[in-house]
Amino acid sequence: MRASTKPDMSASTKPDMSGSANKNTRRSTVNRLSADNVTLAYDQRVIAEQLSVEIPDNSFTVIVGPNACGKSTLLRALSRMLKPTQGQVLLDGKVIQSMAPKKVARTLGLLPQSSIAPDGITVGDLVGRGRYPHQGILRQWSTEDERVVQESMTQTGVAELAERYVDELSGGQRQRVWIAMALAQQTPLLLLDEPTTYLDIQHQIDVLDLCAELHEEQGRTLVAVLHDLNHAARYATHLIALKEGKIIAEGAPSDIVTAELVEEVFGLRCQVIDDPETGTPLVVPAARKARTEAKVAATEAS
Repeated sequence: MRASTKPDMSASTKPDMSGSANKNTRRSTVNRLSADNVTLAYDQRVIAEQLSVEIPDNSFTVIVGPNACGKSTLLRALSRMLKPTQGQVLLDGKVIQSMAPKKVARTLGLLPQSSIAPDGITVGDLVGRGRYPHQGILRQWSTEDERVVQESMTQTGVAELAERYVDELSGGQRQRVWIAMALAQQTPLLLLDEPTTYLDIQHQIDVLDLCAELHEEQGRTLVAVLHDLNHAARYATHLIALKEGKIIAEGAPSDIVTAELVEEVFGLRCQVIDDPETGTPLVVPAARKARTEAKVAATEAS
């Protein structure tokens, strides 16, 4: 059984904490995508302050944390959809808001949490829109575009739906179509906000396997927001744990996922054991009776 000690906060895994003395210290290796001391807000509602994070190149980075902790907000900022009120997001060393939208779209693809397809559009046409950043006055639709679209639909298991209207599909089918469109964009960086939403367990695993293949075989850098901590621990090469807009820990799942970390971030008593299939951390929640007894004991102690 995995030792239930506090996560190692050595130099290799110690997170950048909001307000810490070294939050502005840059790593010696500059990665392609980073957020530098950003404050993120919707109108007057601040979600995160002085948050710094670097996405390791060629990693499969997964962001986890409780609801409303800032996961999707951070992803929106990294993708240029949300402008920080302070600080900056950098893509290839440039402030992302200063870059031309098409330039960003050829470098960074995004699968948002919820997407709405135009009325009356077919699956094939929607996936084809992923090729838009590659079009121009001198470059129109090509056989290469057609090949990429077909390949993207095949990879996500929607090729047989190409002639169907998107609004006729189930939620799970539509989600896979949107993933196919993101793949058709063929960007070296791909951001996915809850890509397994609406999917049954088989298709969740299929999508995460596909993400792993894109990372391992094509060298793409992926950043995903996931709710399932066990999926995150199994597939991520780099894990970021957020709580209330702050990074609590980051690093390889095997280095940082402990029972203490899960309780600190999610408020869940559990055991963390080795996954019998992969050896990665596996979170096993404490039984209801044990959790109830622990709450009673804590109340009495206070």
